[in-house]
Amino acid sequence: MSLLPETVRRIDEIAARAQAGGRVPSLALAVVRDRAVLHFAAAGEQPRPDPKTQYRLGSITKTITATLVMQLRDEGFFALDDLLYRHLPGTPIGGVTLRQLLGHVSGLQREPDGPWWERNPGGDVDKLLAELTYEKLAGPPYRRYRYSNLAYGLLGAVVEKVTGMGWSELVGKRVLDPLGMKRTTFSPVEPYARGYVVHALTGALHEEPRPGTGAMAPAGQLWSTVTDMAKWAGFLADPAPAVLSRETVDEMCAPVVISDLESWTAGHGLGPQLFRVGERVYVGHGGSMPGYVAHIVVHRRSRFGVIVFANAYGLDGTTVQQVSLSTLTATLDSEPDPITPWRPPTAPEGEAAEICGRWWWMGREHSITPEGDTLVMSGPGAPTRFAREAPDRWRGLSGPNEGEVLRILRSPDGAPTHLDIATFVFSRDPMHLA
Repeated sequence: MSLLPETVRRIDEIAARAQAGGRVPSLALAVVRDRAVLHFAAAGEQPRPDPKTQYRLGSITKTITATLVMQLRDEGFFALDDLLYRHLPGTPIGGVTLRQLLGHVSGLQREPDGPWWERNPGGDVDKLLAELTYEKLAGPPYRRYRYSNLAYGLLGAVVEKVTGMGWSELVGKRVLDPLGMKRTTFSPVEPYARGYVVHALTGALHEEPRPGTGAMAPAGQLWSTVTDMAKWAGFLADPAPAVLSRETVDEMCAPVVISDLESWTAGHGLGPQLFRVGERVYVGHGGSMPGYVAHIVVHRRSRFGVIVFANAYGLDGTTVQQVSLSTLTATLDSEPDPITPWRPPTAPEGEAAEICGRWWWMGREHSITPEGDTLVMSGPGAPTRFAREAPDRWRGLSGPNEGEVLRILRSPDGAPTHLDIATFVFSRDPMHLA
């Protein structure tokens, strides 16, 4: 698909204003959908951005680490509610769970001890664990949102412990390779943008070092391109079963904690950050490392996403998150929703045919219609989709009755007379009350 000319003009304007007003050497901004780049906006000349130019992801790496953790959970390596000491015996902070670490509600302090890990060569896992003390717990679990890079260093240590493989090898084989993200790497590979700090008064550029982060790599090590991040945005919107099921990605994108308790515009899931803009909720993550800021955000229902990279440590007058969110919102506001052509449904058979049609509960009409191998019950409120799981038994897949069981009640001659959904009994008789 292609974007409307007005949408393209607005995206180009946002990119140009962010680069010029933000005083960054280069800024790459892309609108993506279904793993493809729909529009790429390049601003700045050092270097001139290209969809295949690498920038540093920073904490966007955490979403990939979280995906690896959930993959191993699904395969039975551990449970999210396992206490940390079960997998890292002897740690003085072993009373927190893997779930709490993923969602930034463990109470752990933000950073490990020692020099600033983002700007210095990192040590190994043994060194990270040896430096842990009880004082690293800045507060009790679940008391409040407390973003923690240290938490993701520890999650990396857990996955290495339970698999006997290094984090980088696991991420490559289990996440990046299956998604075809060949330009997402652990060290920069040309062509890549050098990262800078911009002098506040003179505008002079100071190139930042690019050390490896050792055991803290799961929190922010990766480098990537717009082209590869389009694939990652596509995965968050429409999961690839070879990596994670849709149910597990849905679980990751459900809120664990609201980080903005006044306006409820920000929160965190099991890895992804959550952003509410008006009536829409986006998922994604921001990232920063010395000399770089980055952001990815996805509207899962429409499958649109936005990627922003800049090679300076921050933008004057705005943030990379604001640029990302405003671009996605502008795109969704101006692009019409795709219209799916109506096609006659396949005629239902068996039980489905018997219960399709009109039903009533407390004088209110509901209808059941076929949709593929499922049935959809519509009425007051949102519809529910049901799938058959046994004779006379259907399970809610989505909507207000998700997870609930629809039971078909029959007369002595076998004809369906009522539907029982979680004790709410529906009848063919409009005057039936139950």
